Amino acid sequence: MKKTSISDFTLLFVVFIWGATFVMVQNAISFLEPFSFNAVRFLMAFLLLLVWYLLFSHKKMIAWNTALLFSGAKLGLWLFLGYAFQTFGLLYTSPAKAGFITGLSVVLVPLFSLALIKQKPTRNALLGVTAATLGLYLMTVVENSSFTIGDVLVFLCAISFAMHIITTARFAGVFPALPLTIVQIFTVSLLSFISGAFFEDFSVVLNPGVMLKTEVWLALFVTSSLATAFAFLAQTYFQAYTSPTRVAVIFAMEPVFAALTSFFWIGERLTYNSIAGCLFIFLGMILAELPQKPKENSSTAGI
Repeated sequence: MKKTSISDFTLLFVVFIWGATFVMVQNAISFLEPFSFNAVRFLMAFLLLLVWYLLFSHKKMIAWNTALLFSGAKLGLWLFLGYAFQTFGLLYTSPAKAGFITGLSVVLVPLFSLALIKQKPTRNALLGVTAATLGLYLMTVVENSSFTIGDVLVFLCAISFAMHIITTARFAGVFPALPLTIVQIFTVSLLSFISGAFFEDFSVVLNPGVMLKTEVWLALFVTSSLATAFAFLAQTYFQAYTSPTRVAVIFAMEPVFAALTSFFWIGERLTYNSIAGCLFIFLGMILAELPQKPKENSSTAGI
């Protein structure tokens, strides 16, 4: 199997983890506020990756230079901004609109790829983007179409997530994945701790009555190990073998997995729009995966 196919399947599994843990995270943040939850979640993931590095990778002459630290911090900043803008945006807009606007990163990625790293998306990838965007709209369409400050904040979230994908594509093939991910995860944790101290009742993280609740510790364990440490290490490593646009289309599958998990886990009803949206997003992923036929050489055309 080609490295591109392995990369895409692995990233799809990552998205499945993110979608499958959506209900778990939603339950946990009813006890522990978002910045506080992410601060602890990313700190635990950082410690897991650091232990792995010290046990198995420290002998591999990895250059922890300024360039690596700066690149990892840049990745962490974009990732943190995505979570932060989404968190604040949800205070002023509906979850449905936020879901669609966040999903617009699937459109922004090919535009940013062309502008920033001079990587032109293929025709099939653009068709996949179009189908996935339509699917996102069908899954999150709402009657209230008024424009709010929350919509602006969530759009900034979409830009941040798109830039995270682009920046990962830029650095993934330059630096070793593990140290780059360690710096990235630590940056998100640090910025989340600072934000939690300013905007939330951060003392809750020291309250055993909250932290030992099954909904909280189980969500922290699963998300820190699978949805953070494994997921972002896999993204950082495998994005070196695929294009940012294909990654964006694959990531558009997250609401599909979230909807299916909600259906099987808590019995949330899927509407016809949701089902149609899932099918369009799946179609978009298939289209993006189809190989592009090489253009026929003009000198041999008609032979």
